[in-house]
Amino acid sequence: MKRRGHRPSQAPGNRPRFWGRHAVFAALANPERVVRKVWATREAAGELQLPSTTPVVYADAADLGRMVPSDAPHQGLVIDVEPLEDVWLGDLLEQGRDDRRPLIVLDQVTDPHNVGAVLRSAAAFDALGIVTQDRHAPPESGSLARSASGALETVPWVRVVNLARALDEIAEAGFWRIGLTGHATQTLNDTIGEARIALVLGAEGEGMRQNTEAHCDQLAKLPISPKVESLNISNAAAIALYAIATR
Repeated sequence: MKRRGHRPSQAPGNRPRFWGRHAVFAALANPERVVRKVWATREAAGELQLPSTTPVVYADAADLGRMVPSDAPHQGLVIDVEPLEDVWLGDLLEQGRDDRRPLIVLDQVTDPHNVGAVLRSAAAFDALGIVTQDRHAPPESGSLARSASGALETVPWVRVVNLARALDEIAEAGFWRIGLTGHATQTLNDTIGEARIALVLGAEGEGMRQNTEAHCDQLAKLPISPKVESLNISNAAAIALYAIATR
């Protein structure tokens, strides 16, 4: 897949730092990920397969704990990496032209844990990828990578400047754009049909912006109990992806 190169906002001095077995092993296994430095306990380092050019610094668990957020489960592994190169939306849509994998579109979802969890669900249900705005989405980070549990390395992530324009391009590629919102009159099951689905979700609390809703073909809701006002966005994404996978 063609990629655009690193975003200018990612300076060499601000490289993402990942920790924990899932995030670190997935990054090391990704041929498109450049790993700049590894810190590890000797026990954890024994499980790694690294090129001789990758610097490794041995450290004890307490030292590694000071390199990551408080109480972060580093599991003896910390790495500094380069951000992945950006993916073109057109290339992603072309890649999925002959299959029915769903696409996930996030409207101003800025919490890294939520985006990471959505990536994990996208990997679990073999989604084509996720699309976010460049300015209103979190950068790659250790927290996001840990929440994604390795999916950051395997699920294509497209960042766009204009989400409405991207939704138009997605529709032109043959996707039926379904926006999940609690005020919809129909349930997701009523709107899925047989078309390729682009699932659009907004930020928790605020939901989708009006202009984003206007660029959806249909709005739908999950049939949740009135005892609960709404679901966490990652939970909603997982349920919706399951519904699409089993239609």
